Amino acid sequence: MKVINSFSVAATFALTALSAAPAMAKFEIGLYGGVQTAPHSTVENSVLGDEFVKWKGKSFAMPPYYGIRATWWRNEAWGWGLEVNHAKVYADDPASHGYDRLEFTDGHNIVTANVWRRWQNDTRWTPYVGAGLGVAIPHVDVQPAGEAHTYGYQVTGPAVQLVAGASYELNERWAVFGEYKGTYSSNKADLDSGGTLKTDIVTNALNIGVSMKF
Repeated sequence: MKVINSFSVAATFALTALSAAPAMAKFEIGLYGGVQTAPHSTVENSVLGDEFVKWKGKSFAMPPYYGIRATWWRNEAWGWGLEVNHAKVYADDPASHGYDRLEFTDGHNIVTANVWRRWQNDTRWTPYVGAGLGVAIPHVDVQPAGEAHTYGYQVTGPAVQLVAGASYELNERWAVFGEYKGTYSSNKADLDSGGTLKTDIVTNALNIGVSMKF
């Protein structure tokens, strides 16, 4: 299934969230970047067979790793929201696995609905944790050696995320935050060369971001 590019997804997400803000209490929108990695996993090609692939994140290669989230705090402790995370994974040595290209780099996009728990106190620091469920919408960039090149966005399967971090309040409207973020997705992509490619991808990231309250 083809979808629009990740920048359009993020922009649409932000505009939709902002348009809803006046009707919501305790609305917050955050933008972050950081360093993201991905451990190796098995890639199952229904035509070529299975390969154990080492992935690289390349967080600062264009387009860089980033994320945007909107949160509606229902009270002092609990909130819910939506998030788009633009992660990236490149095969370390695609040729050794029989591919000219093997990557999800524009990017390995994860869209989730989240639940958040925070612990406000008498300081400017607020620790928090979160969990989310959603879908993976990667840009599939896969080409078995000498075969047709699959190059486009697909909805490839379910995804989950876990987050733990802390925010620091600069004033009543602005805050900065740092966090660990982990995601897991189960992916099945259709290949123009024939057959399918399946792989489970885990990402680990250390994020730094800024948030604005409305």
